[in-house]
Amino acid sequence: MDPARTIIHLDMDAFYASVEQLDHPAYRGKPVVVGADPRGGKGRGVVAACSYEARPFGIKSAMPISRAYRLCPRAIYVRPRFERYAEMSERIFAVLREYTNLVEPLSIDEAFLDVTGSRRLFGPADAIGRTLKARIRSEVGLVASIGIAPNKFLAKVASDLGKPDGFVVVVPGKEREFLDPLPISRLWGVGPKTEIHLKRLGLETIGHVARMPVEALEASLGSGGRDLWELAHGRDDRPVVPEEDAKSVGAETTFEADTDDLEEIRRTLLELSDRVGRRLRHEGYLAGGVTLKFRNHLFRTTTRAALLARPTDVGDDLFREAWGLLKRVSWTGKRVRLLGVTATRLIHATDSPKGQMALFESGSDSRRQLARTVDAIRDRFGADAIARASLLPKHRQRQGQRQRQRQG
Repeated sequence: MDPARTIIHLDMDAFYASVEQLDHPAYRGKPVVVGADPRGGKGRGVVAACSYEARPFGIKSAMPISRAYRLCPRAIYVRPRFERYAEMSERIFAVLREYTNLVEPLSIDEAFLDVTGSRRLFGPADAIGRTLKARIRSEVGLVASIGIAPNKFLAKVASDLGKPDGFVVVVPGKEREFLDPLPISRLWGVGPKTEIHLKRLGLETIGHVARMPVEALEASLGSGGRDLWELAHGRDDRPVVPEEDAKSVGAETTFEADTDDLEEIRRTLLELSDRVGRRLRHEGYLAGGVTLKFRNHLFRTTTRAALLARPTDVGDDLFREAWGLLKRVSWTGKRVRLLGVTATRLIHATDSPKGQMALFESGSDSRRQLARTVDAIRDRFGADAIARASLLPKHRQRQGQRQRQRQG
């Protein structure tokens, strides 16, 4: 381990729920659960995230939404707004990249930063960390927890221990002092089964693992035994790897109730395709292929894939292909539980070959321009500022029809 190396792990606190509390002041200080509609405890789906105020009730991510409702029926339950979360994530990562180009995203709200080469410009690592926290709070309105250490493993453990609103520094040379008292579950690679196995060996803390002969760990756990022993000593030489090119972009949804309503299915596929198209445009990619994910009420999952005649980032094109793929799925007599649309074979939009527009496709560029205009409106006025009429609730569609009839 290079003692001169400095790694920051930054993790946003209760990200989805915090964005909801930021956007809705009435939610602040109250238990907020982001996920499926609980429908009075009979809802489907899971908890995507919850605020810290909801956690004392036992609510946590990935929990069935029905159970969360039973634990705390008075919580505020909101549906996820993924476009809004992606927008806030982009703002956060833009701040991070001002301090180093070595940023490795782990998720929409979590990243490693190697600031070893940044100290000459921005000062010591703890000063960089505090600046990041302060800027994210003041410019984005959210709270980040930060861990600073000589490597990725230690930095991740440090940020986890400090939550919420944490700031923990592991000083080089103090790795064992920091790790020894912690439970073995803090070691990367120790899941429930491995934890039980280690405890049977009398190993309760990371310090116990560090003091055990490495040969004994290897004899008990195989090659993974040495990896755990190295981590228990605070050793981790993995580099921070900047974000690689995306291989796919997708979106999926679980219906609140299994459905065979073809119109609802069509609307859902169109909405998913629009969401994927918007992400492609924001991230600068074109899709060369589309994959449809289909799960029926018996929990059987089917996928179908196709190549596109021409790379695209337009939701209409993705939908047309996904709808065609759905017709290839045999689901007569079955109801749909989940649908997903994924754009595959991605290329950078700037790499798309010029002058290869197929005959009769002169409208393609105008559709892309229209999609970008819609993006600009939503970026400025919010995701709900403009929507397809066919995706509006039916009562809104009827209102619009009556208004057009009166005007006509």
